Amino acid sequence: MHPSSNTGGHDYRLPLAILTSLFFMWGFITSLNDILIPHLKAVFSLNYFQAMAVNLAFFGAYALVSYPAGALVKRIGYQNGIVTGLAIAATGCVIFASAADIQRYAVFLIALFVLASGITVLQVAANPYVTKLGEPSTASSRLTMTQAFNSLGTTVAPSFGAILILSVAAVSSAELALMTDVELAQYNIERAQAVKLPYYMLASVLAMLAVIFKLIHLPTIVSELTETRADNDSIWKHKHLVLGVVAIFVYVGAEVAIGSFLVNFIMDPAIGNMEEAEAAHYVTWYWGGAMVGRFIGAAVMFKVAANRVLIFNSVGATCAVIFTIMLDGQAAMISILIVGLFNSIMFPTIFSLAIQRLGALSSQGSGLLCVAIVGGALIPLIQGALADQIGIQMAFFIPALCYLYIAWYGAKGHRPA
Repeated sequence: MHPSSNTGGHDYRLPLAILTSLFFMWGFITSLNDILIPHLKAVFSLNYFQAMAVNLAFFGAYALVSYPAGALVKRIGYQNGIVTGLAIAATGCVIFASAADIQRYAVFLIALFVLASGITVLQVAANPYVTKLGEPSTASSRLTMTQAFNSLGTTVAPSFGAILILSVAAVSSAELALMTDVELAQYNIERAQAVKLPYYMLASVLAMLAVIFKLIHLPTIVSELTETRADNDSIWKHKHLVLGVVAIFVYVGAEVAIGSFLVNFIMDPAIGNMEEAEAAHYVTWYWGGAMVGRFIGAAVMFKVAANRVLIFNSVGATCAVIFTIMLDGQAAMISILIVGLFNSIMFPTIFSLAIQRLGALSSQGSGLLCVAIVGGALIPLIQGALADQIGIQMAFFIPALCYLYIAWYGAKGHRPA
């Protein structure tokens, strides 16, 4: 990693390597929602709109917690912010696993909110920290590389969830139809219990990471704590940041909406005609594409301007979603999975473009950008309501509109005034 004036000429490769574990973990946890949605939908007999409450609980935490988390990180520092976020996330996992015994959908949603609150604190602390660990000119590439390990987590999680959650007590659709009400109730209890082991495992890993990050030494980066700003300066005066907030909102919304509907979309007789557990494994290809794309993008953005790469990828994603709407069978399935490849560089690129030249306002800007992740709660709800009315396939036009806005942001909206 190249030294910079911002980092005092130090080599920060080791701290960056350690931080990648965090990106992996929150990617893993977030991607598990794509397995939880069809799982809880079946257990509690929900429609698509109701099932999307999983995203509302999880990503809604970003709207409520991000800005306070920015103030917290500014006060206690990046490293202590990371430890705090890990501890909260571990607590959320324990509550979620315990909710299986209560058998109430609302309790699962509360647990997801707590878990996501911890992830939010991690995001607010780790993302700007990575941008400061090296040359400002290569911040997009550096954040893209760490986000690639986030994608590794999202790639592994669906198969993990398919094996430990969806495959537990799995029966065929024909067997399900023959069950009595009592047998069906007992079956749903067994299915709900399937989340206990994986979420207790996650709680243990997160708690262990919290201890590690408390004990290790990470460098203190010169930040807004020691920088000065004009008295009349405000994050709302930075147009490229405000437009970047919208871009993060629609990007996360589109990515999460697609991932949330993948299992049910692939199960459709006109698309993949698969059972739930089998379809869940294909979600790995969606998130795996994002992982591969981020490793490629990290290298490409050393040579090509970040905004140009963003334009290329968002136009590609728009076209792939349109093909998904127009086609049937395996072609429609492949085209929607390819969107993951185009998604790859979008979050880190938008994030780094939006906080450029903010200086002393970087922490506040980071908090505001993380608030925008609430798009992952709201846009899937909109798509879910439409899917109940016009079907999953036609409802994909919502993500297509999101990607068109991102293309505009890469072309025009990212430029600081």
